[in-house]
Amino acid sequence: KRGSVIVTKLADYTLRLYGQREYLARRPLVAKREDLRHHAFISYVDDLLFTKELQFIDQLYPPERFALRSTSITAQYEAVRAGAGLAVLPAFLADRDPVLARVLPHEAEFTRTFWMSMPAESKHLARMQAVWAFLKDVGQREVASLVPGKPAAG
Repeated sequence: KRGSVIVTKLADYTLRLYGQREYLARRPLVAKREDLRHHAFISYVDDLLFTKELQFIDQLYPPERFALRSTSITAQYEAVRAGAGLAVLPAFLADRDPVLARVLPHEAEFTRTFWMSMPAESKHLARMQAVWAFLKDVGQREVASLVPGKPAAG
């Protein structure tokens, strides 16, 4: 509605289901999807999602209760770290955290894409070109941490 937009793919990234290790130790074991019924979830506020691509929980198990719903992935991450429940989090964030453990590692994995866009009328501006090139470079360098198992661009 606002005119032409230039869009490019930055990188794919992986998301997985996580829980805090102490939380998981004191709650019923999750060996299959049905076992998720014993757990509280942390997720997005459905009505405030900018894309339905981030609705993961219902694909795993329709939750009976939520410990927290937030538009902030940082708030979700911190709530999981505090032991409030389970959440689907970016692997590049949660895999590095020794407090967290993957749940249903063979089933609860999703791949999404980071995209970058700018108004077409801005493409000639040096500052836009500089930021565009920087973000593309960072995306290509970091692809190995965004999607485990995928080699970094050379």
